[in-house]
This record gives sequence, structure tokens and C-alpha cells, in this order.
Amino acid sequence: MSYLPGVSCRSVNTDRLQVAFLESGPADGIPIVMIHGNLATARFFEHIMSGAPDRYRFIAPDMRGFGDTERKSIDATRGLRDWSDDAYSLVQALGIEGPVHLVGWSTGGAAIASYAIDRPSLVSSLTFIDPVSPYGFGGVKDDGTPCYPDYAGSGGGTGNPEFAQRIADGDRSSDSPLSPRNVMNSSYWSASHREPPEREEILLTEVLKSATGDDGYPGDFTPSENWPGMAPGVRGTINALSGKYTNWSGIVDIDPKPPVLWTHGSADIVIADGSAWDMGTLGQMGVIPGCPGPEIFPPQKMVSQIRDVIEKYAANGGSTRVEIFEGSGHGPHFDAADRWKEVFFGFLAASEKVPT
Repeated sequence: MSYLPGVSCRSVNTDRLQVAFLESGPADGIPIVMIHGNLATARFFEHIMSGAPDRYRFIAPDMRGFGDTERKSIDATRGLRDWSDDAYSLVQALGIEGPVHLVGWSTGGAAIASYAIDRPSLVSSLTFIDPVSPYGFGGVKDDGTPCYPDYAGSGGGTGNPEFAQRIADGDRSSDSPLSPRNVMNSSYWSASHREPPEREEILLTEVLKSATGDDGYPGDFTPSENWPGMAPGVRGTINALSGKYTNWSGIVDIDPKPPVLWTHGSADIVIADGSAWDMGTLGQMGVIPGCPGPEIFPPQKMVSQIRDVIEKYAANGGSTRVEIFEGSGHGPHFDAADRWKEVFFGFLAASEKVPT
């Protein structure tokens, strides 16, 4: 399989699992580790790596449950720490001893935050691309407290079974809103953006590599007496994203504090104040009957929660930069790629104190 110029793929055995990853740049370059989002792989960063400044060494792994990395179950009770620990084990296996720059898109945002919380002295900077809220995805109020004690309305039970089945079946059609191709084009970037046909086929192939079921996407679930009738299980991706297990708001207290860049698309429908995928939003729309109302189960204000934590990080002495990409969707590094790269590489240069 061919890759963009300057990008190659290989795999290594770490002390946790065998990891497939993309890399570019010189072996002695400044290391940048890029963590993709849910239902994606390293190839969703490939266009950023190709043609990047040659002082950087890019490392983009396929995360546990996705791509060509060894299949192992995701322990959701650890939040995204399976991912952050896997990334660190890769860094160690590659013999990188010093700090690394971290980039996390969507689910990957929670993973890089966990990496930094657990080992802040080994992080040069953090770049968040439309990250999952610091209080996880779904079932929480503005301050991060759960709508119900069991976090009902989040976790594996909220995943769409038809969509998961279409992934498992390798569906390449466009005959349904739940076709992986259509979900990718409607949710991963703005509705007006479309990747070139050859590139779309490559990225769709990567989505279809996702592990499905209880150990992958969406994961298992627990029946609940609370609306909408299910609470998080203990395995799989969507459970790991539940606020029951994921909470990276503690990043405001880490020491030392690496510089932070937060980029976000203003038209993101996935991570939003009222996400199209949030049970609270769907309940208010009448899509899921029996919603108890916003006083009990409000749509989650995800972007506001991110902004609040980023502002607290700055108030506690951290250096932060926020860039909202007007009109961009969940992936501004796709639908506003040129500007996103300008912002990102400018941020890196500033943090390294070198000219752009």
C-alpha cells in the first residue's frame, strides 16, 4: 500500500502489544506523537506528516482496537489510559527518552490528556483537535456531575447497532445514513468538505478496520432503570469515553504545565454544545422517547466544558492558545488543512522557540 511522500509504515513489539504506526522525518528529529480518534487510524494524520518541516519526527500509531495494531480488548474502566499507556510504551520501544509533543484528535484528546496527567515532565506540548469533553461523552451536566449515579445515557449501549454491523460487514456503500462512508463524510469534517475520491477510499478502508463488538466499538453495556435504559459497561471504546471512567479535568493541576493548543471546528456536530450523537440532544429532539427533560438530562455542553478547563489551565499558570475554525467540522485538520497546519507548526515553533 502506497503512502504519501515521506511517510512510511512499520510495526514494533512494545511491552503491552504490537503497534502498527506511521512515521516521517529524521530519526533524531523532535518527536511528535499523534493519537487519532474513534473509528479512525493513523492515516487520518498522514497528510499532516507529509511535507512537514524536516526538524520533526512524526509517530502516529494505530490505537488499540483500530487499524493494524494487535487486537486487544479496551479496558473501559481505565478511561483512555489503555491508549495513553500504549502510546508511552511505543515511545519507550522506539528509544525516545526525552519529552514528546502530543497531538490528540477527538477520543485521542482524552488519551493525550491522560498521558500528560500521568507523566507531565515527558510532554513538550499538547495539541487538542476537537477533543472529547474533559467529563467524557454523554450523561453529564454542565459541571461534569452525572445526570444519574450510574451514568445512564453514556457508554456502549448508546452506539448504533446497525452502524457497528455495517463496519463489521465491510460496507462500502452509500445507501444509508448509517453507511460508514456517509457517517465519515457527514461527521468527520464539515458537510461541504469532501476528500479526493482516491483518498476517501483509503480512509474508508481504515474505518472498516475498526474492531466491533463488546471488546471494540461500541462495547458492552449495563441495563439501567434510568432513561434511556442503559448505563456503561466495562469494555470497548464508547464505554471508555463515558464520564464514569474518563475525566481529564485534572490536567489543570499538573506540574510542569506544557503549552496547550486547542483547535476546534465551529460546525462540529460530534463534539458540540448539543452534539448530534448525545442522548440528551436526541432526547430533546424526540428521537428517543421518554426523555425526562433538560432539568434531569440536558444536552451536554461539551465545547463549553473544554473551554472552562482550558481557561482554568491558563489561570493556573499554563500557556494556552485557542483557535476556533469557523465553518469547520469535527476535523479542521481536514476541511481547513492549510490554515490548521499553519497554526499547528507556528505553535510548535513558538514552544520550541525556533523560527517558523
